[in-house]
Parts: sequence; C-alpha cells; structure tokens
Amino acid sequence: MESFASLFEQQLSPLLNVREGDVIDATVVALDNKYVTVDAGLKSEASIAVSEFKDDAGVLAVNVGDVVKVAVKAIEDGYGETRLSRSDALRIAAWEELEGSLEREDVLTGFVYGRVKGGLGVMYKNVRLFLPGSLIDVRAVRDFAPFDNKTVDFKVIKVDRRRNNIVISRKAVLTERNGEDNKVIIERMQEGNVVSGVVKNITDYGAFVDLGGIDGLLYITDLSWKRVKHPSELLTVGQEIEAKVLRFDQEKHRVSLGLKQMLDDPWSGIAERFPQGTRLHGKVSNLTD
Repeated sequence: MESFASLFEQQLSPLLNVREGDVIDATVVALDNKYVTVDAGLKSEASIAVSEFKDDAGVLAVNVGDVVKVAVKAIEDGYGETRLSRSDALRIAAWEELEGSLEREDVLTGFVYGRVKGGLGVMYKNVRLFLPGSLIDVRAVRDFAPFDNKTVDFKVIKVDRRRNNIVISRKAVLTERNGEDNKVIIERMQEGNVVSGVVKNITDYGAFVDLGGIDGLLYITDLSWKRVKHPSELLTVGQEIEAKVLRFDQEKHRVSLGLKQMLDDPWSGIAERFPQGTRLHGKVSNLTD
C-alpha cells in the first residue's frame, strides 16, 4: 500500500503544480499534416493544430523530439484529454518580450502580413502589431505595396494589454540609423560606387530607389543604352536592383543613379567596329519629322 501510494503521489505531483494558463515544457512525440502531438507529463498526450507551430512566414518550425513551450488550456477537458496551446505560449512570451523592448528601446524584426486601416499589420511571434502609415518611413509613404510580405525592423512605442494593442515604428529605427550611419552613407554614395536598392516608385521620367535610409533617382535616360518609352518597361515597384552612383549631393542627400552605366558603352570603340565606308544591313526602328 505504501509503495502504491508513493507511485500514485508521484504521478499526481506534476498535475498538482500545474494550473490553467501556465506555460510548461512539452516534448514533440509525433506530427502529421493536421496535428502535432506533445507529451508534457500530464494526464495524457495532447494534439495541437499544426498551424500553431508555423512561423510568421507560414513555415513549420518543429520536429519530433523537440522540446517546446506550451500553455495549459485544460488539464482535464471533460473527455479525459489534456488541452495545450503552442500559440498561447508564444503569445505570452512575445507580449512579455515586447513590453520589455518598450523600456529598453530594442530593435526587433517582424513580418508584414497585410494592410490594415491606417497602416500595415505586422506579425511578431504570433502577436499582431500595428505599424501606422506615418511611422513606416522618415518620408511620407503613399504606396504600401513594396512592404507586403517583407520583414521590417521596428521599435515598440506603445503597449496596451487591455485593448490588445501594440503600436510600432519603423521610422524610429531609420531615424536612429540615419544619424549613426551618416558617414557610412556618404562613403557608400561616392561617385562610381555600385549600390543596391529597392524600387519604391515609378514615374514618367524615372524611378525612385530606396537605398536604405536615402532615396536615389534613376532617370529614364540612364536606364538603358536603348530607347525606353517608360521606366515600367524595365522596372517594377519592389524590384531589387544594383546601380552606379553618378552624382551625390551631400547637403541635400540626393543621389543620381545609372543602370545603363553598369554595362559597357555600345558606342565605345564603334569606329573600329564599323569603319567608314563599311556596307551594312540595318532595320528601320523609328521615323521622325
């Protein structure tokens, strides 16, 4: 009887110390297309929807044998089953981390899952954050499309648990980096340097390129050695490109870029390739007055 009582008490002890809402460790023992089965040492194993184990980009981020944090929803749900939640555990941990980052002014990275009224929705460890349109960039942003399904660095500027509301700012990160990296930007933007950027806007006369804290202007005449009627023939918003710095106004922080300058000038050495008097065949490409 003493031995039986001892074993029974040992089996119950984990249950006595666990309460609903607690976050505990569990081991992944099986997974399939629908469920991930975990063992937390409670009354029974628990099946959790596989969607709760996907990261912000929708990729499954767990394997059999992994030890994960789960939140207790019910030790006994009335059907002899233990109910656990991975999403709740991540949400609890993320809220604590986000509250701490507000005090420490940490820079975090989230995933833009879509547009919401007044700005963008950003996902951070299963917590939805609000990025107002006015805090996306140091300059006014009219087109949110380039940010869709992209990662962004941000700072937390407001946390309201009662309203389940967290407001973040990408502008705060850019402002800080622009101050710290001003010398680096100047070095990068020297004439002749090759820089990388993302096309953020296209106009009739060219395209604006985000170079990371500073905008570059790519005129239509510097897109190609061939005739281009409109920049959209060669570029799309959100496209990543490499271009050469043609001019940099340090005072106004204006950069002129060239795409065709990345290629050899077709007019270079043309006299040697086409000596005077050479008979050639050509195709009429345009008629003018």
